[in-house]
Amino acid sequence: MPGRTLPTIPLSEVETHNTKSSCYVTIGERVFDVTDFLEDHPGGPEFILEYAGKDIKEILQDQTSHAHSEAAYEILEDSLVGFVATAPVLKTAVDSTHPDQVVPLPATANGNAELQDHGVQTKDLPARPLYESTGMSSAEDLSKETDLDSDWKTHKFLDLNRPLFPQMLFSNFSKEFYLEQVHRPRHYKGGASAPLFGNFMEPLSKTAWYVIPIIWLPPVTYGSVIGFMHLSSTTEAAGYWLLGLFLWTLVEYILHRFLFHIDKLMPDHPVALTLHFLLHGIHHYLPMDRYRLVMPPSLFLILATPFYKLAHAVFWYDWYAAVTVFSGGIFGYICYDCTHYWLHHRQLPAYVRDLKKYHLAHHYQNFELGFGVTSKFWDYVWGTQLEYTKPVKASQ
Repeated sequence: MPGRTLPTIPLSEVETHNTKSSCYVTIGERVFDVTDFLEDHPGGPEFILEYAGKDIKEILQDQTSHAHSEAAYEILEDSLVGFVATAPVLKTAVDSTHPDQVVPLPATANGNAELQDHGVQTKDLPARPLYESTGMSSAEDLSKETDLDSDWKTHKFLDLNRPLFPQMLFSNFSKEFYLEQVHRPRHYKGGASAPLFGNFMEPLSKTAWYVIPIIWLPPVTYGSVIGFMHLSSTTEAAGYWLLGLFLWTLVEYILHRFLFHIDKLMPDHPVALTLHFLLHGIHHYLPMDRYRLVMPPSLFLILATPFYKLAHAVFWYDWYAAVTVFSGGIFGYICYDCTHYWLHHRQLPAYVRDLKKYHLAHHYQNFELGFGVTSKFWDYVWGTQLEYTKPVKASQ
């Protein structure tokens, strides 16, 4: 690839890229990032994930179990991201006065050990970079499995082996300690959900993404239809409906910034911290939890009721106008919640892929900026846009 310098990657580093959020495979010395191809693979993502972090040369050539065309190899060529740090390359690093230019990777425990085995002085390599506020170095860190016992012993925050709600409610955490910990993401083992209540209320705290359109699209459709039927013209009805959709984008921003991230303004009290944790803190604490990425219907009803009353107060002169505006707004909410899930767990087209990078940076880089989820528009209006920055270096 002319004009492009590809890094050399220690095999131990390649082997850590073995999840849906970051999937590498090798063919000989070449390393390919096939993350974006997972959902498009004709055999499904599971087949690729079986070989994640491994060499696929033999399986690609196995005509009996999985024959591949020339097109498959062309796709791989577009995904080339580097080369395995083989012994000859590592020897070059040993002989070089700048080994970090030969093996240009952030240092990791496994990577350091591998380099040290070949005589490279890892003190000459750059330290693994971290964002100070989150302890993360990249989006990939969001889904690296947390050692539950070690995390509890180290931080004395929440024991992920036990229900989280009573631990929060009966804790004596200071607000400062709580905010520091809740914004340093953990990833529950096996991709499962951590226990929140541990009783009959547990199912109410979990919501699959598809529940949102199933429950809320029918009433939104009904409200939209009666609005279009009773307002004086289709143009007028469409104007009200689009106004509601536009207003939702502002509501989305305001809720995310001023309610979900009330962080520093909330009282330093266990009840306030617990409410914050239930409302949004748990999402930053466990950002890849599939069943706590969208709003449970019961909580949505509580938050949506004041907006329903507000719509009728503002558009007091026409009940159908209020319903139409409200329906457009709720459709925006449905798009928001589904988009939020997909940003965490799906590979999407180019525009949405940029939103994915932006939103995940809100989690792993700076949770005090980047409040837009379906759009960056209000971030630019309010000056809270998140600019991608290089991580600060970890303390030595």
